[in-house]
Amino acid sequence: MKIVIAGGTGFLGSALAGACRADGHQVAVLTRHPRDAGDVRWAPAAGGFALAPALEGADAVVNLAGEGIADRRWTTSRKEAILRSRTTPTRTIAEAIRACKTPPRVFLSASGVGFYGTRGDEPVTESSGPGDDFLARVCSAWEDEAAQAEPHARVIFLRTGLVLARDGGALPRMAMPFRFFAGGPLGSGRHYMPWIHLTDWVEMVRWAMNNTAVNGPLNLSAPAPVSNAEFTRALGRAMHRPALVPAPAFALRMLLGQEMADSLLLGGQRAIPEKAQQLGYRFRFTEIDAALGNVFAR
Repeated sequence: MKIVIAGGTGFLGSALAGACRADGHQVAVLTRHPRDAGDVRWAPAAGGFALAPALEGADAVVNLAGEGIADRRWTTSRKEAILRSRTTPTRTIAEAIRACKTPPRVFLSASGVGFYGTRGDEPVTESSGPGDDFLARVCSAWEDEAAQAEPHARVIFLRTGLVLARDGGALPRMAMPFRFFAGGPLGSGRHYMPWIHLTDWVEMVRWAMNNTAVNGPLNLSAPAPVSNAEFTRALGRAMHRPALVPAPAFALRMLLGQEMADSLLLGGQRAIPEKAQQLGYRFRFTEIDAALGNVFAR
């Protein structure tokens, strides 16, 4: 297969690209700064026609481009940059797909469980509607841009939860206080955390790529989301550390601002991977203790 990945040098993209190459697939990474053979230089603002030759005849295109949402405090300009870093590349790729004489068969575009907003303990599936906070609006706009590739390609929205890996994503920062025996729940600890092991994330994306029954939104999260309190206890067990020092909600809001703290640390979604379960995806890791135990295995 010929697979094109935008954002293929990041945490998730590099894991996906490596797995696809290990299986003998031809992988082309779209990047502003090509480093390896097969990398394709691209500037999202240049428009779709300039990108179309790189996508011509591809079997699959995966779009993971976008700036980190937790890298800096959410000022007005930072929020605009977060939105723009997702919608502009996605719009360009959708335009390129429409311009191809032989378009890719499937377009898998990143999104997030933040699409659902903060929903308390309400289970949310792919059929649930969007929330109305900043991240929900970003995810909705992101998916709207990806949908413009239809009907030229099968389009999948990758609504990803917290991806668990030792050396990438959010988990290393979450684990840092535990290394100093200062870990514990965030706020009340009652909010849900949809999570997925990196191995399952990569395998589910590849499964969706090849399963023509998969289209539209897809929750990339394990079947058993847990509360933040349950998660921190499991993290403590995996790291052989206590989980007794809570981070008060007011302190997190003072540090990050209320909107950012409430969206990223104090709110959550009880996201269920209903579509993956119905269509037969088999998870490697279904329980949080097994997943974190694997991540921190010595």
